[in-house]
Amino acid sequence: MPEELYYREIEPAGPEHRATYGAVDEQILGAMWNPGRLYWTFVAITALGVLIGAVSWAYQIATGLGAANITHPVMWGSYLTNFVFWVGIAHSGTLISAILFLFRASWRTTISRSSEAMTVFAVMIAGLFPLIHLGRVWLVYWIVPYPNQRNLWPNFQSPLVFDVVAISTYLTVSFLFWYTGMVPDLATIRDRTSGIRNRIYGFFSLGWEGSNKSWRHFGTAYLLFAALATPLVISVHSVVSWDFALGVVPGWHSTIFAPYFVAGAIHSGLAMVLVLLIPMRKIFRFENLITMEVLENVAKTIILTGLIVGYSYLVEHFVAWYSGGKAEEAQYMWRMTGYYSWCFWLMIICNAVVPIALFFKKIRTSIPALFIIGILVLIGMWMERLVIIAGSEAHEFDPYSWGVYKYPSIIEWGILIGSFSLFFFLFLLFAKFLPTISITDVKEKIRVPVREGGTSD
Repeated sequence: MPEELYYREIEPAGPEHRATYGAVDEQILGAMWNPGRLYWTFVAITALGVLIGAVSWAYQIATGLGAANITHPVMWGSYLTNFVFWVGIAHSGTLISAILFLFRASWRTTISRSSEAMTVFAVMIAGLFPLIHLGRVWLVYWIVPYPNQRNLWPNFQSPLVFDVVAISTYLTVSFLFWYTGMVPDLATIRDRTSGIRNRIYGFFSLGWEGSNKSWRHFGTAYLLFAALATPLVISVHSVVSWDFALGVVPGWHSTIFAPYFVAGAIHSGLAMVLVLLIPMRKIFRFENLITMEVLENVAKTIILTGLIVGYSYLVEHFVAWYSGGKAEEAQYMWRMTGYYSWCFWLMIICNAVVPIALFFKKIRTSIPALFIIGILVLIGMWMERLVIIAGSEAHEFDPYSWGVYKYPSIIEWGILIGSFSLFFFLFLLFAKFLPTISITDVKEKIRVPVREGGTSD
């Protein structure tokens, strides 16, 4: 009976701690049922962007890969830049959620679900760019390793084949980690719906009953996936860096690439978390769940990753000088002073200098400042990939073969806009049909009802 209950606080009461279990369900699920007019405005904008990307790709298929400004010697232009960028975003989402879970960071509760979803959608988009760069996409089955009469097989010693194996493994683990965490929430939605929705959510909730045995198995499975995902992410993104490090191109042949790429992936992923969460808390009215404290903790972590990335830039140039290789020295000097120098310095400013502003509490507790810094870091990380990929190919060993990738064509810009639009479009669809904040995790933070005698109800 309500009059016989009092509340025992688990932690100091904050806005989310004054809620009840039912109120948490109503707020998070209410955002799914009635997202509001602003939500549909963003859906329309992102759908238009997806259409622009689809039309651009269709034009490239119809006219040929020459529609992109890809020429010798820079045969990997913006498409591979986008691929590495989205792979970095993908690897960071699960890593952020898993590491924060293993370290029992209490502020992860409202960002973990979005981070995990970000991983799944970013991997899907990254997988499109090898197809886009292929040009004649309908011939992709030629490189699929299946028994065929033409005796066509991929080169299993190629780092690109390493990517296929590593990223597909990572996608599988990340999806299972994301899905496992949603099972109790899907059962909550099942119990609050009827008709076809009840059957769909009931199917995916795997017969969840909420018994003590179910919770014990759920906790064990989620912990195991978190423990597995953390080293897997580090190893998989190291494999992506070896695409470059296994080559002999000046600027790529560096042993620092593995930790350098992992740090960069986390850096860009945290920035994407800010870019996603800040509008989301406004659209779905989650200000009492995604609090300023949560955003401030994300900002503090960006300071750490920004310092690591800045240190990596310094070490990278030091190793090029210390190695004594003339081609390496010339490559890094050209990055600072050559055709792509403006990209290089923009990369330094956005990735290593701008995050230092977050040392000031006034800035890291300002919503507009956090959003702008998140966008600047994403721009800087995209420029980093462009400098590594296009800059190194443009300035190899033979001066006679030097050349530059001048700028992306309008088709490449359209596909870039389409990729970002598709990412946000998928995230908006996810927010409409699945809870963007873990109901289970939030309920762990609220006050527990206890009977008058001291026994929990």
